[in-house]
Amino acid sequence: MTRVTPDDGLAIVTGAGSGLGRALAQELCRRGFTVAGTGRRAAALEETGATCTGGTFLPVPLDVSDGDAVATTFAGLRTRHGPLALLINNAAIYPRQDFLSGTPQGFMDTVATNLGGPVHCSHAALRDMAEQGKGRILNVATFADIAPLPAASAYSVSKGAARILTRALVADLGDRFPGIVIGDWMPGMLKTGMGIPDGLDPAVAARWGAELACRRDSALTGAVFEMDHEVLPPRGLKGKLKDLVLMRRRRPRRLEG
Repeated sequence: MTRVTPDDGLAIVTGAGSGLGRALAQELCRRGFTVAGTGRRAAALEETGATCTGGTFLPVPLDVSDGDAVATTFAGLRTRHGPLALLINNAAIYPRQDFLSGTPQGFMDTVATNLGGPVHCSHAALRDMAEQGKGRILNVATFADIAPLPAASAYSVSKGAARILTRALVADLGDRFPGIVIGDWMPGMLKTGMGIPDGLDPAVAARWGAELACRRDSALTGAVFEMDHEVLPPRGLKGKLKDLVLMRRRRPRRLEG
């Protein structure tokens, strides 16, 4: 299996100032990577850096909804630290607000981060990865678009659109750049500020996420993982009959963090 290693270049984790992003940065540093962690709060990024061991953590204050700032920052990181090998689009906001009590502008501000962030960061990263002919992009996703919760309309719509973005990137780039692997990962319900009090420890989820992010096998292009296992796409009746005739059983891939 082809893997991303620290020798391949820089890893970028967005939203690294707390929660899952902090845990992902810690895990990638533990694996020896130089990790550029982005976030809006410089002090929180410094706190993340103080907890990282093994590799190197670079605190990068950045608002991923600002496309110009993202392009400039990524170009600067490339100049100072070498090629970009891995991008984890993790940054997101979750305003718990009923659609009617909020404003359209507030709704679109959420879209600007949760969808605009992956658009800006992926575009900036892919400019570098396309030159190298290889790279890994992992988008942190949810099932919120399938079953939206009350007071989560902006989050559900924006995260659902980000899942469509993953598929669109694969459609545009998959054939031309088989060495660039793009996919979605759903970490589950976490014990974080955006999660639930009795959720999963983000450090546990980060071991799965980092392992998946380090796998650059072309067979993972477009794959969707939830926690530590692959979510297989639904099969139509014709596909199910073909599997039955060929005595073929589809088995989801699993991760060992």
